[in-house]
Amino acid sequence: MNTNNIKKYAPKARKAFIEAMSKQAAKYGITKKKIEPAEQKGDLVLIGDRPFPASVIKPRERLVKRIEQQGFDQVMEHVAYSWFNRLCAIRYMERKGFLDHGRRVLSAADGSSGVPQILEECSDVELPGLEQAKVRELKLDGTKDEELYRELLLAQCHALHQAMPFLFEAVADESELLLPENLTRTDSLIRDLVASVPDEDWDHIEIIGWLYQFYISEKKDQVIGKVVKSEDIPAATQLFTPNWIVQYLVQNSVGRQWLQTYPDSPLKAKMPYYIEPAEQTPEVQAQLAAMAPKELKPEELSVMDPACGSAHLITEAYRVLKAIYEERGYRTRDIPQLILENNLYGLDIDDRAGQLAAFALMMLAREDDRRIFSRNIRLNVLSLQESANVNLLSLWQSLNLTGEWKSGTSQGLFEEQQQDLSDFTADNRYQLLQKTLERFKQAKTLGSLIDVPHDDHEELKELFVTLCELESAGDSMQKVAATQLIPYVHQAVLLAQKYDAVVANPPYMGAKFYTAVLKSFVNTKYKEGNADLYSVFTLRNVQLVKNTGYIGMITIPNWMFLKSFEKLRDCIFQYAPIISLVHNGRGVWGSDFGSCSYILQKDASVDYVGKFLRLFEKQGSVLNVEELERRFHINKRFEFQNSKFTKIPGHPIAYWVSSGVLKLYESEKLIGGRAKKGLTTGDNEQFLRFWWEVSLDKLSVFSGRKWFPTQKGGEFRRWFGNYENVINWENNGEAIKSFKFEDGKPRSVIRNPSFYFKPGITWSDISIGMMSFRYVPEGFVFNASGPTVYSESNHSLLAFFNSRVAATIAEFTCPTVHFEVGQIQNFPEVTCVKENLSEIEFLIETSKKDWDSFERSWNFTKNPIVSQVDSDSQTLLDSYNSWVALNKLTIDKTKYFEEENNRRYIQSCQLSEELSCDVPLDQISLTINPVYRYGGNLCQEELATKFRESSVGELVLYVIGCMFGRYSLDREGLVYAHAGNEIFTKFVAEGAFRSFCADDDGIIPLTDQEWFPDDATNRFREFVKVAWGEEHLQENLDFVAESLCLHALKPKKSESSMDTIRRYLSTQFYKDHLKTYKKRPIYWLFSSGKQKAFECLVYLHRYNEGTLSRMRTEYVIPLTAKMAAYAQKLENDKEASGSAAEVKRLEKEIAQLHKQQAELSEFDEKLRHYADQRISLDLDDGVKVNYGKFGDLLAEVKAITGEAPEVLS
Repeated sequence: MNTNNIKKYAPKARKAFIEAMSKQAAKYGITKKKIEPAEQKGDLVLIGDRPFPASVIKPRERLVKRIEQQGFDQVMEHVAYSWFNRLCAIRYMERKGFLDHGRRVLSAADGSSGVPQILEECSDVELPGLEQAKVRELKLDGTKDEELYRELLLAQCHALHQAMPFLFEAVADESELLLPENLTRTDSLIRDLVASVPDEDWDHIEIIGWLYQFYISEKKDQVIGKVVKSEDIPAATQLFTPNWIVQYLVQNSVGRQWLQTYPDSPLKAKMPYYIEPAEQTPEVQAQLAAMAPKELKPEELSVMDPACGSAHLITEAYRVLKAIYEERGYRTRDIPQLILENNLYGLDIDDRAGQLAAFALMMLAREDDRRIFSRNIRLNVLSLQESANVNLLSLWQSLNLTGEWKSGTSQGLFEEQQQDLSDFTADNRYQLLQKTLERFKQAKTLGSLIDVPHDDHEELKELFVTLCELESAGDSMQKVAATQLIPYVHQAVLLAQKYDAVVANPPYMGAKFYTAVLKSFVNTKYKEGNADLYSVFTLRNVQLVKNTGYIGMITIPNWMFLKSFEKLRDCIFQYAPIISLVHNGRGVWGSDFGSCSYILQKDASVDYVGKFLRLFEKQGSVLNVEELERRFHINKRFEFQNSKFTKIPGHPIAYWVSSGVLKLYESEKLIGGRAKKGLTTGDNEQFLRFWWEVSLDKLSVFSGRKWFPTQKGGEFRRWFGNYENVINWENNGEAIKSFKFEDGKPRSVIRNPSFYFKPGITWSDISIGMMSFRYVPEGFVFNASGPTVYSESNHSLLAFFNSRVAATIAEFTCPTVHFEVGQIQNFPEVTCVKENLSEIEFLIETSKKDWDSFERSWNFTKNPIVSQVDSDSQTLLDSYNSWVALNKLTIDKTKYFEEENNRRYIQSCQLSEELSCDVPLDQISLTINPVYRYGGNLCQEELATKFRESSVGELVLYVIGCMFGRYSLDREGLVYAHAGNEIFTKFVAEGAFRSFCADDDGIIPLTDQEWFPDDATNRFREFVKVAWGEEHLQENLDFVAESLCLHALKPKKSESSMDTIRRYLSTQFYKDHLKTYKKRPIYWLFSSGKQKAFECLVYLHRYNEGTLSRMRTEYVIPLTAKMAAYAQKLENDKEASGSAAEVKRLEKEIAQLHKQQAELSEFDEKLRHYADQRISLDLDDGVKVNYGKFGDLLAEVKAITGEAPEVLS
């Protein structure tokens, strides 16, 4: 069904209902802050100075008592969802025609949000307790439709109590006090419900589940990612299961149970999601035959959902059971009651869910039996209740089960006789009640995980029957006591029972979010599954199911592979092997963490051959529910014996693994302890930097002083690269090692320090997609995000890790986005008999050269386009084309050698029939490869265009670096990257910038029109002239301008190439710079504001205490004078012009210039303020800290520092 309307309506409805209930409570003097006293005056009660009928006293007192016990917010939430549930229930029933009087209660006769039909035709409506005389009186009055409608609505609710006491009250209760007024208005809660969810959406009972999920969705967003309080667990853990997965779970558990005894049953043809079992060995076949019951009666099949939510799973079980009853010839009208009383069981900690689950079952039954509402059915679908405040002694006395006092004796008299009674604590029933109530003190937290011994089941059932009889036929005291105890005994009966099938979409909550109570309980009772609440439920479901019974679940798939779930997997193999499993991937719940649906059978053989489906092709891809369902019917069914999973280290559920891959674990040793995890600093912002943030003097790559290279993961890249970070390891890591919490415990974790600075092989611990391994040269301190393998044969091992064979192994050892050290340790170390180390060295060296061709590398020497300048490359286009041609040769050769590497390992492992040696072009991880760089969804022309635009942008960035003296045409690599402009004049004197002079003050204007002869645009032109000569200067500038307009800039008619370059530098350059330098820029943009009156770049490494003063005296103050002169010139031109169009153009330009003048004046004041402070920088603090020292003088402050800049008043 289409859920868009519900998704939009339900979260808003929750807020509206809570607000309406709170407003109504305030009317009766009840708010979150205070409760006003109430004083009775005859037939009236005064609350504050407001009179009300005395009839509100008792419900108000009950409401106040609830608020005192539970808190205002929780009571408002409870009453709000109770009314939401009731109105939704009535809306569904009126649409289906299930109301006895045949009128619509909430909507008009045509289903619209007009005047409710029941109000229009109230004279003909008969409901229990509805006074017809009063109805006629109110109707004839003509002004009391609101009061009349309230009477009709409440009468309808009371009438539905007999059939659904779990949802509707018999008589007025405190929740009716909070039913809002003005229910017939167009903006009322009822009109909103009818108008927001179209009439036809109410045709399917699944709407109840969707309404529930979306109603609590906002609450879920509020509590997710935190330690979750008991009352918030339902919101944090609820997800509604798509219908086709529900059918799979039920048909392969309940349906399979029936087919196990009656394999020729016509039921199979009615179950489209049933999976035929695989062929088994004779031994397993014999065991299955022995396990199957010789006969089954429909009434004996029991199905439990221990976390039932809105009953989606057990409503589907109803349909399967109905087909079974029909197959056995039962009368259709008898089937619903039989199913509800004998077959279906559900529990949940959420009262909302309990109400809706029970309602959903009653509606299904009503479809088949129009008299079901009058059959007084007690459903076995409950919301678990806590027993913390139950006074058992008092209730036991009231029950009088031993008959020690006469019926009707008062409690007070009984207490006087108490010492004369025999010791009631010796009564088995009292002891049973005592144990039962003790178990349920934390029921809202522990839910169905509470284990009630199966040995108590019969006694509990007898006690339950006794209490039900007393509730019906006991004296007044017995009725009250029995009514209070029945919920606890009933839920105990259900938890002590064993079931033929247990089906569940259990709650999901990682162990770190458990409350202390839940954590202690889980670690005591379900330690093997304690990693997540859903895995705890897996173990609990194994307990709840009968021997040979079936368990059907949908969960997150991380239990299939992660080390933290290894003991859970072992429990499954031992106690309830996998019969079938559908690996859904992502998309069942939107863009989720993935899911899997599976069927287990208790006591099945570990040698059982299960069937497995994989519905996704690429790890991490998101498919919609409809596409996943389609693939369920057509995708390959894998067959895998449960016992074979244990042959793989860690026992992952790697159902697709071939026998050839399994043999690798028999013949090869494991990587083992050579894979190591690096250090954790405890505060990366303090101890890690990008290498370009700090002074060259302190960079250990060159000096060995403070900042040392560290590998920190990064994007998919093979062979070499992703080396951008440095770590403070001064004095052997003194600062990190001494970094502690207030209690003295270390915040950092130093791991494997004896391996620091050694060469190895690294990978990224988190990656969406394929793993990739890179060679790490000497000199690195390795980080936890970049774990490393150390081997005597690094090149050989790197060749294996980057092979197709290793990628295949990674699919089941590392199937999530996390690639943990333990998983790599479980890789077999595959040796290749025909190894070619020279090819591996080529791949490493090629990747290194590619990495070093861009400014991200500390070994960057020169822009690759500039490197192509020679006698054959007379134009910039020639140089670019020459570089692109070289790139193609490099890419092709790299692809060939990678495929040769694959071929050797595939042949060596005898996997030629199942693995291909091909390497897709988007996996040739060189930045010079456009397909890798931009993705494989673009055509060749689009890729070439993007690459050209990026390359020319990188050329512009390099030229800016040459202007500042960071790079030079006369020297390769970094030239000046020190601090404070120190020793810069020494480089100048040495002739480091002879060909193209570096700027003398480290300040380069970046204005949108030419105010300074040495601005960035003019200096760029000078660079192109120096590098490629003057003959083709205009052609070269045209090439640059055209390239810059291929993506970010839109071309402008009649704009010159220099104007285009100026526009790029003024509007787009800094955005590109922030992206290239990952929001830690080395060229800082000082900006007067959005009018761009003045902007300039300052090189971080050349900034000093006098920079701002020089900026003001050399640029801002002169610019102020130039603008004033230019403004006067424009005014003169305007006076002299005889053209109206020209005058209008000049007026527009003058107005803009005046804005810039005002902005520049304000900027000058701020600049003077900061210049007077003579701010100094400590580059060790990093860009993020230093960039924030200049208030709003700088552009993009929030993007870089994470905080809005300080603004001078």
